[in-house]
Amino acid sequence: MKKVITYGTYDLLHYGHINLLRRAKALGDYLIVGLSTDEFNALKNKKAYHSYEHRKMILEAIRYVDEVIPEKNWEQKKNDIIKHNVDIFVMGDDWTGKFDELKELCEVIYLPRTIGISTTKIKKDLISVKNV
Repeated sequence: MKKVITYGTYDLLHYGHINLLRRAKALGDYLIVGLSTDEFNALKNKKAYHSYEHRKMILEAIRYVDEVIPEKNWEQKKNDIIKHNVDIFVMGDDWTGKFDELKELCEVIYLPRTIGISTTKIKKDLISVKNV
């Protein structure tokens, strides 16, 4: 069984997230998503609209996702790859090169982001609508 892992906040789920998860799952047989906890997001100066528990519930309902684990810090990725016997680490291409040190443990793939959509764009659009 080929295992794939990816990480993210997955807040305000949109079709770009689904595209990334679908493409990640297509690379293997089992997809693990490391979901940023609320505490880790706070350390990154990020605030998710939905709580970790709600984001986890949403991700678990997606057919491409086999398992959701908490992402508590930047350093845990190496341990997760070893612990879960991961074959492929996947991230969006805006992270290209940032996780190349993981190539000693598994294949690292940076997938292109879906053009025209992001959680940041949705939040900005919502603020614009609110201010009209």
